[in-house]
Amino acid sequence: MSLWQMAYAQTPNVTAQLDSTAIPIGQQTMLRFFVHVSKKQVVGFPVIADSVAPKLQVVGMVKTDTLPDKDHSGMQTIRRNYLITSFDAGTYTVPSFTFKIGKDSVKTEPLTLQVTSVKVDTTKGVFDIKQPIGVSYSFWDWLRDHWLSVVLVLLGIGIIAGIIWYYKKRPKPEAIVIPEVKPQVPAHLIALSKLEELRNKKLWQTEQVKPYYIELTDIIREYIELRYNVKTNEKTTDEIFAGLRNVDMEPVNRNRLQQILTLADLVKFAKAQPLPTENEESMDNAIAFVQSTQAVANSGRKGGAAHGMV
Repeated sequence: MSLWQMAYAQTPNVTAQLDSTAIPIGQQTMLRFFVHVSKKQVVGFPVIADSVAPKLQVVGMVKTDTLPDKDHSGMQTIRRNYLITSFDAGTYTVPSFTFKIGKDSVKTEPLTLQVTSVKVDTTKGVFDIKQPIGVSYSFWDWLRDHWLSVVLVLLGIGIIAGIIWYYKKRPKPEAIVIPEVKPQVPAHLIALSKLEELRNKKLWQTEQVKPYYIELTDIIREYIELRYNVKTNEKTTDEIFAGLRNVDMEPVNRNRLQQILTLADLVKFAKAQPLPTENEESMDNAIAFVQSTQAVANSGRKGGAAHGMV
């Protein structure tokens, strides 16, 4: 292989590809990104939330994986796939997407997707809507399905009644109680404690993926407000990063934050179903983000640039 060929093979490049360039309305196709880079380079993926273009909706991000280059030991190919669809017939352009590779920006070529309407067979008659089938559901059926909730409610009522009785019957102390002045708990300790509680709940392991990401992002949003005094309530991911634009933060921590918030948006708004490894990665990135950006007295420590992390 010539020196020119070796240099070309090791040049970073990105490619976008559609599994199908023409689909019926409502059908789905896969949009695939291939990033060929050095193993030492950090790749920033574009943020894709609920659509890739007007009327081209994102159903979900399927997976991200990395394949080593067999011909060049120092190179690798990173693949990320998005399932997309459209409910309007027409010809659409999937725009060019920009990837950050180190300090450089590399763009994909635009793609064309043809969405065709479904032909209706007018020779067949129109059928009436079938009436709903009634299903009996007795009190005992309800109790069978909710017995645990009933037991917990009764147990809670008993505990509350016991506490009230205890406080009414106990002798009243006459000593003067001096209120304890508690020191303010640092923002990172609050966040780390809540993250540990969330991990112990095992929400995504019990198919509660959306509640898991809602609580995870709430913890991170609260930490950002306490740590950087940046408002995050009812803010989109882009608005949060706009508020952090002038914050001194390491790129790795911005990438961690980008991964958490972007994947959470896909789960909450596109009904994505991340892999177990991605759920664990979101928790690990949240803990690492808090630990790396915590306020340290007399320290020049800084904490994360505005593209998603691999």
